[in-house]
Amino acid sequence: MKIQHVVLLASACSMLSVAQSCDFEFEYVGKAVETKGMHVWGSSPVIGPEGKVHLYVAQWPIDTQPNFNGWYKDCEIAHYVGDKPEGPFEFVRMAVPDQDGTFNSPHNPTIQYMDGKYVLCFIVNENDKLKTQRIIMYVADDLSDDWKPAAGAEKDGTILRKSNNPADWNHAAKLGVSNPSLIKYGDKYMLYIKSVLPKGGYSYGVAVSDTLEGPYKTHPKKVTGGGIEDAYAFTMNDTVYLLSRNFGHIKGGAHGGGLLWKSADGFWFSKEDVKLSFKPLAHYIGAEDLKKGTKYRPPAKVKDWSGRLERPQILMTDGKPAYVYMATGISTRDGYGSCSHVFRMKKRGE
Repeated sequence: MKIQHVVLLASACSMLSVAQSCDFEFEYVGKAVETKGMHVWGSSPVIGPEGKVHLYVAQWPIDTQPNFNGWYKDCEIAHYVGDKPEGPFEFVRMAVPDQDGTFNSPHNPTIQYMDGKYVLCFIVNENDKLKTQRIIMYVADDLSDDWKPAAGAEKDGTILRKSNNPADWNHAAKLGVSNPSLIKYGDKYMLYIKSVLPKGGYSYGVAVSDTLEGPYKTHPKKVTGGGIEDAYAFTMNDTVYLLSRNFGHIKGGAHGGGLLWKSADGFWFSKEDVKLSFKPLAHYIGAEDLKKGTKYRPPAKVKDWSGRLERPQILMTDGKPAYVYMATGISTRDGYGSCSHVFRMKKRGE
């Protein structure tokens, strides 16, 4: 698979201000990663020892699969680097290639620097079958992409599969386990995970370990009520947060926007404490350019040109969220697929 140059375009800024708004403000900066001939999706940031920002990015060719299905058939995880969180970002190398077969289409990366190690988690499947989705955990001492399976993982790095315990919340999950997000909270390591349930749809839970490299054990209960998707976990001031897409939990919030969930223990996030967060992309840059573009996601039959924002991944600095990278399925440039956008993120009132 050939990788083209990345292009970063700056745009005017706009501040989020809504009723029932969350504890954070979002300021649009511009496109983070946009690559000709490619779909670019989730982009997860980490600061390297040299102070540069490294992005681990899910991407796949536009023309290999119809209907955006390349995400679970042809995806790979690419490594980009920039001098600043705003970019521009340049392609470095392919960090995790698609191997097909039983280690197929690595997707939805999330990276952390934790306990002196870089930790890269992502999902794979077997032979394009979504019901086989599982989570991989790699670790490394540096960002040369010399990744190794976590000590508590299976030989290929598999750290978690859907639970085989009938008492656990995702035992009957239809599409395996996916979309990891890792935090350390107190003396526990908590890996937040999604499963699609026969009754309950998109749902999140958490797997817990006493050590960074596992093994991880699935907590028996879900962490929220109702549907939730693309949740990114972080901690601040003895609180666990989930930044997620909005699936209609709060009236007045757009489906293409987001929510902020809060928890004192990380095991339960009450719907009574959820607030609106980011809005769809059109709120920040206007709808006109988006409507002139090419919409890859949601599907053409869905009349939504708002620029639904997905897969939030946060860059923390000094223990606080500083930037968030999100993907949208509308391209405003001919020959380019979906792309990643970057927003400044700060505590409201600071």
